[in-house]
Amino acid sequence: MAIKLKIDVSKISKPDLFPGKKGLYLDAVLFENRDRQSEYGDDGFIVQGISKEKREAGERGPIIGNWRHMEMKSEPKKAQASSKNEDTDEIPF
Repeated sequence: MAIKLKIDVSKISKPDLFPGKKGLYLDAVLFENRDRQSEYGDDGFIVQGISKEKREAGERGPIIGNWRHMEMKSEPKKAQASSKNEDTDEIPF
């Protein structure tokens, strides 16, 4: 299963971005909707992560987008060797 995200980058709080070894990073948290899918087919929303100090002070990160589950196309099942060939050295093809 895959999850598709839609993020409104204009809602990202720039001061809460942080530098890492390979770039500038954003922490985000996915929350599932309480009442199942929204009227737009979203399964949940995305909140920007904030520092522990801000959370302890009662602040919340901004809602920056939504997400939904996506069904992946299933791969064709591989043919399995029949049980009659399991005890022999024969190659089943």
